Amino acid sequence: MEVINAIGRRKAAVARIYLREGKGDITINQRELENYFPAATLQYIVKQPLELLGVAGNYDIKVNLDGGGTKGQAEALRLAIARALVKINADDKSALRTSGFMTRDARVVERKKPGRPKARKRFQFSKR
Repeated sequence: MEVINAIGRRKAAVARIYLREGKGDITINQRELENYFPAATLQYIVKQPLELLGVAGNYDIKVNLDGGGTKGQAEALRLAIARALVKINADDKSALRTSGFMTRDARVVERKKPGRPKARKRFQFSKR
């Protein structure tokens, strides 16, 4: 099997992955998954598509992660893994889609507006 690459994005995070057959190692920016994401919830988010299809120990994944925070990076990586798994077997797409792993979450932070302290917050109104 050749190397399969895919990309995932979430907020400001971009995950580029290279997936090949192996024994289940996930390497993120030359670090192990457990070292890069110490929180168990973020590790769970990353492994969700692999666990859903039952192929967690079948593929080695090398990841380049850039931008954003930890939660956005984990969700970008989840999307990239799901897209790579669909490239391997197109029949898995419906199962991944029903779980919501194939949809790019387009929500991003709203920009700050001029004359206001934040995007929607206003300065305190003074009548006199």
